[in-house]
This record gives sequence, structure tokens and C-alpha cells, in this order.
Amino acid sequence: MGKAIKLPKTECCVSKSRCDRCPIRMLKEGTLPTGYGVHKRELVRVDACGKPLSKKAAKKSGVKSGKVKKAELVAVMRKQKKSGKKAA
Repeated sequence: MGKAIKLPKTECCVSKSRCDRCPIRMLKEGTLPTGYGVHKRELVRVDACGKPLSKKAAKKSGVKSGKVKKAELVAVMRKQKKSGKKAA
């Protein structure tokens, strides 16, 4: 069996010693799923340039804006695992 995938939390818990699922830590290590980033200690969707998606940009690209949901993250992580790509 392979290693279990760790999903990032949707919001940082602001502890001094960062937990394993901290979005800030995952961003630094490069294990955050593609298409996601961290803005103001919160997990957000990002565009190709790395900027957080605005409501207009999200609507234009066909992606839902608002809070990131766990089901979305699971789907993205599974998709990356199947394709064999490392998370960027």
C-alpha cells in the first residue's frame, strides 16, 4: 500500500509548531494540490499566475468561488495521484 494522502486544512490554526496538514507548511514543502494556494492563512483557489481567484475570474473559468470544500480537495488529490504528478 502507498502512503496516505494528507489533505490540507481549509484554514491555518495559527499554532507555533505547524501541524502536518497546515496549508502554509504544505505550500512551503510543495505538497499543496495544484490550483490551490494560501492567502491570509486560508486555503484558496489560485489562477495560473498564482493569484487568488476573484469572484469574476472564478465565474469566467467555471470554478465555484467561496470556501474550499473537503470533497473538492479529495477529488483534486485523487486526480493528481492517478496521473502520477507530484503536487506543485
